[in-house]
Formats: sequence, structure tokens, C-alpha cells
Amino acid sequence: MSTLPSAAPASRERVRAIDWLRGLSVLVMIQTHALVLLTPELRKSEWTGRLLKVDGLVAPAFIFSAGFALALLMVRSAAAGVLHERVPRNLRRIAEVFAVAALVNAVWFPIRTEPVWLLRLDILHCVGLCLLITLPMAALLASRPRVLAGTAFVLAMVAFALAPFSDSAGEPWASFLRKSSWAPFPLVPWVGFAWLGAFSGCIAGAWGRKGLAWALGFLIAVGLAGTLMPRVLSDLYPPHRFFVTNPSNSATRFMWVCAVLLVMLWVEGRMAPDAKPSRARRFLEVFGTASLSAYFFHEMLLYYRVFGVFSFQKVWGDSSGWLKFSGLLALLIACTFVLCLAWDPVERAVKKAFTRAGQLLLSARWMRPVRRRG
Repeated sequence: MSTLPSAAPASRERVRAIDWLRGLSVLVMIQTHALVLLTPELRKSEWTGRLLKVDGLVAPAFIFSAGFALALLMVRSAAAGVLHERVPRNLRRIAEVFAVAALVNAVWFPIRTEPVWLLRLDILHCVGLCLLITLPMAALLASRPRVLAGTAFVLAMVAFALAPFSDSAGEPWASFLRKSSWAPFPLVPWVGFAWLGAFSGCIAGAWGRKGLAWALGFLIAVGLAGTLMPRVLSDLYPPHRFFVTNPSNSATRFMWVCAVLLVMLWVEGRMAPDAKPSRARRFLEVFGTASLSAYFFHEMLLYYRVFGVFSFQKVWGDSSGWLKFSGLLALLIACTFVLCLAWDPVERAVKKAFTRAGQLLLSARWMRPVRRRG
């Protein structure tokens, strides 16, 4: 495999493929959660088992995309000399992720009597923690993309290598490191996907799409090697849950995520830069750029009983065959799409108002106290 081309200060090439990957992940995620609409018998069928294998790529793709975007923007901001502006913006974005995560937990659990449920580690909490862990190193090394990329890759491999030991972790670490009903998405092995995303995003930020293609090819090769050694990698560790923490399983997941992203990158490269986006592309990019909103809205539509009366699960849960399921899934996706479009201008207005209020507070001249004599 050829070495990286010599580093430029930064690449300004738009990488739409990462938005497409995130958008596709949202669609597959909605399909995954909508399986509650199938009859119990169909949920145990062979076809559902095949779907679940594909669905297992959703969380890795989400976390990979989050790490990718963070490192990409950090490297470009450092090259432009505006890193000091980018870091607070990333912190605000991470705070938004945690806020939506807390809101979702508040809907499902009795936080008034048991506020500890706010800390339950679901997918959004995991994404937020992964970004929070990745941010300091990305900010520190953003001006040295080679070092950042190498460090991120090594940390990802370390996270995957240590993950099997988390199955035997004791408290209090088990609450954050071991998969359970309390922590459906613990830190390991998931933080490894964030580091791999940072590795790829850093290279894309410094060397553009060609560099990114090299990085993805490299990760696919590493993932394939891990995929072909399940027995070897399993025998290295004490008893553990293979399909949860084993490095071979993680390698298979990031191999397929990178392969899908590489195909999308190839498609993007064949498009004219000034080409008018098709309806399908705009549809996918809405979910890709509003993934946080899409996560919240589809969960509320699917599970939450609006005014105690309606939800997809309440009305159609456990009762659908494949044909009916397909129609309901299309309806759920369409409703989520419309809500994302409707929420976007509201979100922009709210953010603009908060930014304006912050500027006014910072620019206000406080009157100096008058000293009294005597």
C-alpha cells in the first residue's frame, strides 16, 4: 500500500460521504427499532436474524461518524488559525448530545423519584462521552495531523484489545465498561470506533478525499485480518462475550462501516462538484445532518404515547407481517423526515438567540460602583 502524500496545511474538500453514511445509519436505526411492530414469531425468523446482522453496524457507524467530524473540523480549524473558536463550538455540540440523551431517559424512566436514571448509558450518552474523551487530544494535536492520526489509531486498537477484560470488571467500573441493562452502550469497545473515526477524519482534514480513501483501505485491510482470526483472538482472553467485546467482532464491524463509506466516497468523487442534488440525495442528507433530531423524533413516534393515546408501538406493536411492517416503516420514516424539516428553522432560531444573548452579556459594560466618601 502506498504511503500518504506529503501533508498540506489542510484540505477544504467537502466530504459529503460522511453525511450519507450518517443518514443511512439513521434509516437503518429506524428500521431496527421498528422491529417491535412485527409479530413475535417473525421477530424470531431467519430473515429478522439477517436484518439484525446489518443492524449491528448502526452504532459503530454513528460513533465513527462523530469522531470523524470532530477530528476533521479540528484539523481544518487549526490550519486556519481558529482552533480557539472551534473547541467551544464542539463543547456546545457535545452538551446538546447529552441534553437530548437526558431528555430521552427522562421520558422512559422515573427520574423524579430516581434521578440516577439520567446517567444510564444509552447510545447518545456513549456518543457524548466518546466525543468528550476524544476532544482534548484532537485539540492538542490538531496542528500535527500525522501525530494525531497515529495516536488515534493506536488508541483505537488499545480500546479493542482491552474490551474483553471489561466483561469481568467489578464495580464501580462495570457500570461504565460492561454491557448491561444499565449500560447498553458502555465505553468499550465503542470508544474504539470514535478513535478510528478521528483517525479517518484527521487524514481527510489534512489530505482530502484521496488521503481518506487510503485510510479507509488501510482500515478495511486491518478489519479483514481481525475478521479472519476469530479463534485466535478469542483464545487470547479469559471467558467473555464474543459478539460484544471480542476484537475480531469489532474488526468485522469497522471493516464493513469503512467499506460502505469508501463506496460512498467513490460515488461522491464521480459527481460533478456543481451538480444539483437529487431528491434521494437531499433526503439522505437531511437525516445525515439532523441525526440527533431524527433519533429523538423517531423514538417518540415509535414508543412514546402522545397524550397517552398514540404511538406506533401502541397501535401496531406485535401485530405486523412483513408487508404491513414495510408500510408502517415507510410511514415512520416519512413522519420523522417531516419533523426534522420542521424543527430545523426552530433550532436555528433558538441557537441564534442564545448566541446573541451571550454576545450581549459579554459586551455589556457593567457600571463601576461609586465610592462613597467618609
